[in-house]
Amino acid sequence: MTSDAQVLNISAYLFVEIDDLDALRAALLQRCNDAGLRGTILLAREGINMFLAGDTEPLRGFLDLLRTDDRFATLEAKESWSDTQPFRKMLVKVKNEIIRMDHPTIRPMDGRGRSVAPTTLKRWLDQGHDDEGREVLMLDTRNAFEVDYGTFRNTVDFRIEKFTEFPQAVLDHREDLEGRTVVSFCTGGIRCEKTSIYMAEQGFENVLQLEGGILKYFEEVGGDHWDGSCFVFDEREALLPDLTVWDEPTRREPRGGQRVEGGCSA
Repeated sequence: MTSDAQVLNISAYLFVEIDDLDALRAALLQRCNDAGLRGTILLAREGINMFLAGDTEPLRGFLDLLRTDDRFATLEAKESWSDTQPFRKMLVKVKNEIIRMDHPTIRPMDGRGRSVAPTTLKRWLDQGHDDEGREVLMLDTRNAFEVDYGTFRNTVDFRIEKFTEFPQAVLDHREDLEGRTVVSFCTGGIRCEKTSIYMAEQGFENVLQLEGGILKYFEEVGGDHWDGSCFVFDEREALLPDLTVWDEPTRREPRGGQRVEGGCSA
């Protein structure tokens, strides 16, 4: 996507073992401040999760430098643009999990679940089934207020208020999910990394995660099979399928939750 907007926004995460959390936190905060970046980076023993914004060259330079560390060499970033800086400050935090699920045995850094590429998913949705003829069920793993901004058509969501509620909700709705190819999705893919592993461990046979999440689908496919916008955790509030900022004339408050300054989820 090309844009006349001046501020580059990136979201990125990677599940990887990190031992030097405090030292890495200090180093990343210094690098981000030196580059004039703002946003949030979450660090945990299980990996890194970040939403950053700033001038194009310094931000891409920061990512290039980060990738010189072998642990982060495969880190991929999804890009979008805005006219103004959507974050007020730069935060780097150490957490127990980079996306909280409260299931410590789910470790994506030890092996990912199965995934489907955005272009393949579009083809499945176009034809009404996967390549083996099974019905495709889209499963939104996000919180209810995020879903209310927009989601894939005919999607199932459990009206959860936080991701830690998702594991039990899956078990409560097992009969609604079995016998289909379930494609779980979230904003950038991080929640689905854990979702796909958890569901496989619970005996679901045909569960895939949408590679790169909604933002990657927007980037590669656009708005096909999608209604509405996609909530993002910064001052832009929500993005349209062309990755431009949602500019509804009346700003509505998310239902069932609150926006958090410097929030970081995907």
